Amino acid sequence: MKAVVIHEYGDPEVLTFEETPDPVPGAGEVLVRVSATSINPIDILRRSGAAKDLFPVMFPGILGVDLSGTVLELGSGVEGFSIGDPVFGIADRTYAEFCVVKAAHLARIPDGLNVVEAAALPLVTTTGHQLISVGAEVQAGQTVLVTGTVGNVGRSAAFTAKDRGATVIAAVLTKQLEPAASLGVDHVVATDDDQAIANLPPLDAVADTVNGKTAEKLLSAVKKGGVFASVLGVPQNSKDDSDIKVVPVYSQPDTKILQYMAQAVKNGRLVIPIGAKLPLEEAAQGHTAVAKGGMGKVLLVRQ
Repeated sequence: MKAVVIHEYGDPEVLTFEETPDPVPGAGEVLVRVSATSINPIDILRRSGAAKDLFPVMFPGILGVDLSGTVLELGSGVEGFSIGDPVFGIADRTYAEFCVVKAAHLARIPDGLNVVEAAALPLVTTTGHQLISVGAEVQAGQTVLVTGTVGNVGRSAAFTAKDRGATVIAAVLTKQLEPAASLGVDHVVATDDDQAIANLPPLDAVADTVNGKTAEKLLSAVKKGGVFASVLGVPQNSKDDSDIKVVPVYSQPDTKILQYMAQAVKNGRLVIPIGAKLPLEEAAQGHTAVAKGGMGKVLLVRQ
């Protein structure tokens, strides 16, 4: 098969499109003919070597987490799928024409949802949901602030919190206030406006997708007994207040969550913007575009 292969850490140019052995499904696994994958920040960190301590690449390696496509072959013991089923999920080595995935990590693509565009959803929507449901443990009637709300994980988190009956405050940069207000949240606040942050009501939870100085400032806005959950690690000043529960969140595959979020996308209740669709062989260009920021999901499409 053809795949985007990395032989060393480095700039986007280390991503090369080349021939590599076809994967073979083992017990409990499914071979998927990939329709599309998408570029996530973790892919860029792994390619550059910035994440090598936590997520090293075994060279020659294939990056990629998101996947959509059709079932091509079933490993022994797999039930619930048939050859030709349209599927999507969180996997590994998805920058390729074919990919082996644990059956437990795959879900059928809902009828009416574009197979290629489904590749934009697995990691960001699952992470956003788990930030709220597992990390912040948001309940109906609570007030939760979501940072980076216009980002894909942030908007997924805001949707999930609102759908659970919470009052949702979108926390974004001043230049992002208008797009954030269109996401169906209850209030918006500028994270680069210290007075606006100081005027926040006591928060039951903060669901953080940005970390850094913004996270450090917002920690003090959480009420005693509240939760500060983040997908980017805990704020450096998190030990200053033992009355707040600080929770790092690491996304785990969950097909029920993925189907729930995909239905929301299909029904127009949640929008994950797609900025570009590029051929798989143009992964290097895609990485460059994503690193610049300011656009929706970039999909790599199998031609």
